[in-house]
Order: sequence, then structure tokens, then C-alpha cells
Amino acid sequence: MTIVHSSPGRVGSFPTRPAIAQRLSRCLLVSVGTTVLSAAVLVTLALGAGVPAGSANVIAVCCGIGPSYFANRHWVWGRSGRGDLVHEALPFWLLSIAGLVASTMAVSLVASAGVHWSTSVRALALPLANLSVFGALWLVQFALLDKVLFRVVPNDLAPADGVGLANDRVTKEFHS
Repeated sequence: MTIVHSSPGRVGSFPTRPAIAQRLSRCLLVSVGTTVLSAAVLVTLALGAGVPAGSANVIAVCCGIGPSYFANRHWVWGRSGRGDLVHEALPFWLLSIAGLVASTMAVSLVASAGVHWSTSVRALALPLANLSVFGALWLVQFALLDKVLFRVVPNDLAPADGVGLANDRVTKEFHS
């Protein structure tokens, strides 16, 4: 099934700067939201429940992956309907898991180094270690999401009058 979505800021088959800027800012907002969620879970588990920092980070990051996928897919890239497990969901999770491995290593290192730090210092240091890794990976993630996973499929349909559909995006999604 082919679904046509309105997409302001598109001219022909090339996204304009405002469209890219809008996706970038929305993706950043999604990341901020899921980072706040992950940081709250991390601090609650590591400092409140006594879960080892590395394990708490795994749980915290996993809590943010689902909401991040759905918010990016629907709000940032305007996808609707069922997602493609092999071409969208699985690569998104694998990318997130790669970030999880790197951030867990960073959080574990900081936790080991800060074993004698006060609780308030650790409450800042642990999420900062997590945030540092994901911040470094964010631009790479955005580029992969924008150009590979959720790329805008060029509009190859021309109306009979020969005028291009400047504000339409065609997204192919298959439903069982």
C-alpha cells in the first residue's frame, strides 16, 4: 500500500533546508525526552535501588528505545501504519544497542572511579557519562535515520498536468 503524506518544505524530490532543520530539531527533542527518561531510571535504580551502575544503565537505555523509535518514526519522519521489522525496527534497535554498549562501558568506568564520591556527585556523574556517549553518537544516528532507515522516498508520481507535487511525500509501507 502506498500512503501519501503532506510534507511542508519539500520541493520536487529534494528536501529543503527547513524540512531537514525541522527533522533535526524534532529528533533532538525526542532524544532530550528519552535522555531525561533514561537518566531518571538510571539514577533511581543505581542510587535509589542499589542496582549496579552498568546493569542500571542497560535497563535505563532500554526503557528509552521503544519511545524513541515510535516518536522518531511518527513525529520526526511522519511515518504511519505498521513499521517494517527488518528495514526499520531491527536496525533502529541495533543502532541503539551499539550506543547502549558504549554508554554502559562509560557508566561502569565512572561508577568504578567514583566509588568514594558523594551520592549527589554520582547522581550527576553517571547520567553525564551516559549523555556524553549518546551525545557523541547523536549526529551519526540522525544521519543514518534520515538517509537510510526513514529516508524520504522521492516522489516519482507526476500528475497529468505535468506540475510536480511539491508538498507530497510518498512512503511505501506494506501491510500483511
